[in-house]
Formats: sequence, C-alpha cells, structure tokens
Amino acid sequence: MEALQIENLTFCYPGMESPAISDISLSIEEGEFAALCGVSGCGKSTLLKMLKREISPYGKKSGKILFENRPQEELSEREACANIGFIAQKPESQIVTDKVWHELAFGLESLGIPQQIIRRRVAEMAAYFGIESWFRKSTFELSGGEKQLLNLASVMVMQPKILILDEPTAQLDPIAAADFISTLKKLNSEFGLTVLMAEHRLEDVLPIADRVILLDGGRIAFSGNPENFSNYFDSVPEHPMAQSLPAAAKIYRLTGGKGKCPLTVREGRKYISDNFGN
Repeated sequence: MEALQIENLTFCYPGMESPAISDISLSIEEGEFAALCGVSGCGKSTLLKMLKREISPYGKKSGKILFENRPQEELSEREACANIGFIAQKPESQIVTDKVWHELAFGLESLGIPQQIIRRRVAEMAAYFGIESWFRKSTFELSGGEKQLLNLASVMVMQPKILILDEPTAQLDPIAAADFISTLKKLNSEFGLTVLMAEHRLEDVLPIADRVILLDGGRIAFSGNPENFSNYFDSVPEHPMAQSLPAAAKIYRLTGGKGKCPLTVREGRKYISDNFGN
C-alpha cells in the first residue's frame, strides 16, 4: 500500500519567477525507508515541508499530495498532526517545554489523550530510546544529539504512520549522527515506520535505505535502489553529488564497476578482494 503519493507537484514562492520544485511525481510505499538527496537549494526542504500541512510554505501550488489515498486537504487537524511526523534540522527549533518529560507529553496533551495513556506512552518511549537517566533534566542542559533524540521520541510517542526528516543530523557530530540514523533504521525495522529523510551523510544512509531519490533543480533526476544510484553519475560524472557517495561506491566507479555496487566498508573490501586480489 502507498503511504504517500505526490502527483505533478509544482510550487513557486511569492515574487519568484522560477518554481522551487517542478512536476514532482513520487510514491512512498508503506514501511519504506527513502533517502532524499541533492545539492543545497535543489528543493528538498520545500518538498518535505509541503508534505506536512501545518508548516507548508506560502506560495503558488499545483498538483496533488495524498496520504493513504486521501487528499492532504481532507485530513482532519488531528490526523494531520498525529499521523505525519516531522523532524527539522535545528534540534532547538522543535523543543517547546522546559523539561524532558514535559516535552514527551506535550504532543499527547495537545491531542487530548487521557492522562493514564499519556503516562504509559511516555514511559514506553523513554525506555525505548534509553533516556531514563535524563528524563527529568531541563531541556537546555541537553547536548545537540540528546535534543534531536528527544525530538524524535516526542514525535514517536504520538505513533505517526510516516516520519519526514529534513537533514536531522546537519548540526550533530559524527558519532551522534550515526547513532541517530541507527535509531531511525531500528524504528523502520521494528515498527514498520515509513521514513522519508533528506540527508547529506550518504555514507551512513545509503546502506540502510530502500530507495534513493535525487533532486536536481527542483526536479527528480533519479529514483531507485541505492545499488543503482552510482550508475546515474556515469552520464553526469561532474555532478556535485557524486562526491557524496560512500567510499566503497566511489572505488567501484573508479575501477570500472563490476557486479553489484558496494555501499559499506565490508562490501567494498569484498569487492576489491573478489575482483583485484590484494
């Protein structure tokens, strides 16, 4: 079943002559982990914000956005808020309360969930994300990685059906970013959560993604499995995103690309061993 459908979506900001995104048609399957990539200014953030009705930018729009085969406009406010989760780049931008446990409960309280259910869900999410040790801390005491993990837990406590992320690791250090991405993969695997994530750390994301979508100039240039992603750059070798490929995929391209494209260090070592010896 398709969790999200985008049909011929075009959007232009007020006062701009050219659209930010043009004729985007895309389907995201239920339970799929899709990675969205592209150079800065290609339209990634605009596209993702349009999928979250509450933060959709103002401008001229044409085309359709459907959530579980229903037009975005027909969703009730409750459905739109609870079923479609969104995580932004800056960890501080989504935190609205002073305490960690307040932040976890805030979304559920806004939805009018009974207090007994709020307590149970908050306890479950705190345990799942391993944040019991800083459960009663002030939010301003947390590190960037902890704040972003709290944002993720605060969205997940509302049990969304699809999670949209706009470069959530952009302001995290490499260790915190790797941990955050691993947590996303765990949520995708264990809960069947549909994930659409814009990310520039392709080294960490490509090995776990089901599909890669490349935006170029506001249009979809590539949509397919990660193993075939490197082949796109055969026709456009100077494309800036070619430098963002994992090291194993770069070696694969530089050596002629025999067989399946490796994405991880382990796959890269095997590729070299199988094809070139020591």
